[in-house]
Amino acid sequence: MENKKIGLPEGAYGDLPGEEYVPYIPPEKSPKEFTWVAIFVGIGLAIIFGAANAYLGLKVGMTVSASIPAAVISMAIIRGIMRRDSILENNMVQTLGSAGESLAAGVIFTLPALFLWADRPSLVRITIISMIGGLLGVLMMIILRRYLIVKEHGKLPYPEGTACAEVLVAGEVGGSGARLVFGGLAVGGIFNFLTGGMKWIHDEVETLLPLGNIKNAVVGAELLPALTGVGYIIGPQISSYMLSGAVLGWLGFIPFISYLGGFIDQPIYPATEPISSLGAGGIWNSYIRYIGAGAVAMGGFISLVKSIPTILKAFKGAMGGLTSGIGSDDSVKRTDHDLPIAFVMVATAVLIVIIAMTDLIPVGVVGAILVTVFGFFFVTVSSRLVGIVGSSSNPISGMTIATLLLTTIILKGMGFSGIEGMIGALSVGAVVCIAAAIAGDTSQDLKTGFLVGATPRLQQIGELIAVVVSALVVGWVLVILNHAYGFGSRELAAPQATLMKLVIEGIMEGNLPWPLVFIGMITGLTVEMLGIASLPFAVGLYLPIHLSVPIMIGGLIRFFVEKRTPEKTERKEKTERGILYSSGLIAGEGLMGVALAIHVAIQEIPVESLADSGFFGIIAAGFVQIIQWVNFELPESLRLGDGFSFFLFLLLSSTLIFFSKKPKKLE
Repeated sequence: MENKKIGLPEGAYGDLPGEEYVPYIPPEKSPKEFTWVAIFVGIGLAIIFGAANAYLGLKVGMTVSASIPAAVISMAIIRGIMRRDSILENNMVQTLGSAGESLAAGVIFTLPALFLWADRPSLVRITIISMIGGLLGVLMMIILRRYLIVKEHGKLPYPEGTACAEVLVAGEVGGSGARLVFGGLAVGGIFNFLTGGMKWIHDEVETLLPLGNIKNAVVGAELLPALTGVGYIIGPQISSYMLSGAVLGWLGFIPFISYLGGFIDQPIYPATEPISSLGAGGIWNSYIRYIGAGAVAMGGFISLVKSIPTILKAFKGAMGGLTSGIGSDDSVKRTDHDLPIAFVMVATAVLIVIIAMTDLIPVGVVGAILVTVFGFFFVTVSSRLVGIVGSSSNPISGMTIATLLLTTIILKGMGFSGIEGMIGALSVGAVVCIAAAIAGDTSQDLKTGFLVGATPRLQQIGELIAVVVSALVVGWVLVILNHAYGFGSRELAAPQATLMKLVIEGIMEGNLPWPLVFIGMITGLTVEMLGIASLPFAVGLYLPIHLSVPIMIGGLIRFFVEKRTPEKTERKEKTERGILYSSGLIAGEGLMGVALAIHVAIQEIPVESLADSGFFGIIAAGFVQIIQWVNFELPESLRLGDGFSFFLFLLLSSTLIFFSKKPKKLE
């Protein structure tokens, strides 16, 4: 057997110009890459990570990158189980798998606002908007590939893309890492079943602090392993920023409002009851979330403003290098083959025409023009920004807010109004948001492919396939989750989509409690002036404290693991193992959450009407009846109390410490 090279080749980190870099698999070799196995496994991972991240994003307002988990799982399946030995086939799997997460991120940041308006959007509307946004993101990024990935090699590190290439090259890392992901997936899924399915363990604990005359000072925690995993991934600093915002809201603003409300007998807008009759949750719902929305909006604007120099430079540079991308079709090297530029241009034009003509995006030619302008600008910005700061720090929400503000103002000035005008503005923002999110993921994937020697054209086809499949699935996920839990509820707060809804309504109807929003904006600005990242602080202020506490626990566990490991290489290995296990916890809980939501939705299907639909209807009715008979919930007398529930949650969280260590047999 041919000896394998260890690590990425010379020049992978920018020691050589991109045109001179010879990838891990050189251009003259053509191992298996675009295979049916890779496509099916990749599509499966795209659906899994898309559904899991949709659930997570709707709950806490953030998603996690699926590139590295998809890479390690592909190593386990393709190389470990199926004994297929092609790094490019593994790369194709992670290319497709990560696309589902990115499309889900763009969708859950915007489209749940349609449900919040009680619009009951059709699956067709959600699918079309998701698909058009995703396809535009991939197509527009293709035009920029040669400049951003090849010409800017060494200048744009693309941290996630490079890390993913390292995982793919180090096959043994992928194998052990896959066990961590699958282990976390099992633990997260089982724990969520015990809390949300059997209800043996409480999924939330809460206590009112005994502070004398201070009313409604509440602390609590959602007992969800995914939140601990999120805290571990984002680290102790960002976790502490989120908890700081939550502490200000729940131990500062809420007791303060409660104190003032004790002297006022009349309801104060937007609440419909006197403050004295509202508990901590009622005050949060009526007042704090508007303050938090203002803070999140300010945080998004600040992150966008801070990025303006980079944005302008990125756009200028990309436009300067555009011609090199257009002229790349005649390249003879396998690793330089892009999809034909004529196909890209025609496909993009067709999508723009569809936007102009379809009633599902009710903005006509004006909306199509807005999507073209904002879409191409922010796709360019996103593709370059992730090359500098990575996907996690990419200010997608800030870009979307900017798009919504300008779009809503333009549409209102042209006479669009009411629910149709708001849906039109949101549709434009959703397409741009999804396109920017997918473009960032595509650029990371193409960077990985550039380093390992993939064929860009095949990766681009894979991205398009994954976008189409993910778009067909994500609408069902949204409908099921909304039906089971309700967007905007404590279970699924949908913070980003709620913010987008408030922005549009504030401009179209002027019915926002602007003093509360203004207080939040000033709070966010003050925090930023103190040198604290305002966006995670604002997210913590916007969300219930019950989410920030377990996230902080995860951040503290990572701090403990890293503090106890002074040696840099070992510390890096432990951190990466913990991140993989955390990704599994998040995916496991998300998938179980979707499965339980499906079970809830099926309970309301009328069996009789199915049975009247012929032979297949009778079979379906029997299947539905069996599921409706299944009841996981334990009697109240058999359920654990808050103390035991919290203890088990801490015990599960501590497994992060155990799994971050390298097994003895591998040392």
